[in-house]
Amino acid sequence: MPAVRQGICPRRVWAEGPTTATRTAAIEKKVFERFPLSNSPSSEPQALTGSAPRAIGVPATLRALRHRNFQLFFGGQLISLIGTWMQSMAQAWLVYRLTGSSLLLGSVGFASQFPVFLVAPFGGIVADRHNRQRVVIGTQVASMILALVLALLTLTGRVQVWHIFVLAALLGVVNAFDIPGRQAFLVDMVGKEDLMNAIALNSSMFNGARIIGPAIAGILVAKLGEGWCFFGNGVSYIAVIIGLLMMRVQRPARRASAASPWAHIIEGFRFVAHTAPMRAILLLLGLVSLVAMPYTILMPIFADKILHGGARGLGILMGATGVGALLGALTLASRTGVHGLGRWVAFSCGGFGVSLILFSLSRNFWLSAALLLPVGFGMMLQMSSSNTLIQAMVPDHLRGRVMAVYSMMFMGMAPFGAFLGGALADRLGAPLTVSMGAVACIGGAALFGLQLPKIRVEARQLIIAQGMTAGAPPEEMTARVVED
Repeated sequence: MPAVRQGICPRRVWAEGPTTATRTAAIEKKVFERFPLSNSPSSEPQALTGSAPRAIGVPATLRALRHRNFQLFFGGQLISLIGTWMQSMAQAWLVYRLTGSSLLLGSVGFASQFPVFLVAPFGGIVADRHNRQRVVIGTQVASMILALVLALLTLTGRVQVWHIFVLAALLGVVNAFDIPGRQAFLVDMVGKEDLMNAIALNSSMFNGARIIGPAIAGILVAKLGEGWCFFGNGVSYIAVIIGLLMMRVQRPARRASAASPWAHIIEGFRFVAHTAPMRAILLLLGLVSLVAMPYTILMPIFADKILHGGARGLGILMGATGVGALLGALTLASRTGVHGLGRWVAFSCGGFGVSLILFSLSRNFWLSAALLLPVGFGMMLQMSSSNTLIQAMVPDHLRGRVMAVYSMMFMGMAPFGAFLGGALADRLGAPLTVSMGAVACIGGAALFGLQLPKIRVEARQLIIAQGMTAGAPPEEMTARVVED
């Protein structure tokens, strides 16, 4: 193990230093020896500042696109995500049109995301033990089939609410494998040095589609009906499947292990539970998904009953959120290091909550649309910054399982929030429900900010360790974190 021969084993460095400052300084000194920063006034190591060699002619904000595989992924996924957002908006409107019930609207959201909470750990172990490219291809094919089935039922006039529930639940199972696999696959496409930028560009693509998809869906639903949105989504998967098949990805080495799948799953949970920075980030993410994100499920009520905008108005409101979220993702893409991202998580989460309270109080359509810009900005900046910090700290052999926990917090908690939000909106009304969640979101941001000084040192040590060993930390590093 080269790191041990050179005297930079994290366990040894941490054990020798009498104080936290001494231990951190010792690690950083060794990082500087292996990764000198030429012509740079900064005192931060490359693992923290991300000062990797930049490709000629590629802007810093787009540097992950210098990789051919990521270019293929970006182009195909952009088309597919436009279709995904078309279906998301049209499905919400279809349920509301068929039932007029905010409770059932929330229940469909519960059905589509609850499987992520249950099945994501298995998706994580699949991503760690199998070819991630093939895993993502399989999930895209399955999603395409489900979208086309929903389109057929709707266009033939046979669709019923229970059909939507069943198909939404099946899509949730697919997403439980897709999200960990896709997130872990990013590092296979671009490597460690451009991973942060790839995450930010992936979020930008997601939210660019969030602007275009609902706008198209609003027009199609008003003119032709929901079925054509579902059909368009099914066809859009062809683009990403072709892009994935065209990739030439060198499969990273996987650790051989005779341990049972349950042991592997428990290993991922144990790593998260005993790693204070990850635990704090994921708990805040879970809180926001539980209490604040249900505003998206209740958006048809705001568009129709409160702001009187109808289906087209719903498309505008969702598009406004997407514009703000796109700006947040591009803001993160312009960064070249992870230094200070913890503060970004705290402030963006608090700003998200404040903006959401103001939105819930508005009764003017265009003012509400304008307020959704900072809502989307804060939401996406927190989510993408959290994703970046987690991926910067996690060892590669645990990446799929840790991203499965991320999926459970990000999407797995959302169905509970959707169900709770729908039930509360039935009794208290949508505006008060959204306001209550936003207040809890602000409280969570404040608590996270108070914890930052305590968890910052351990986060730096983890990030530096991943940089020291090019994303494959020695076993001593993982053991030290887990044991604490």
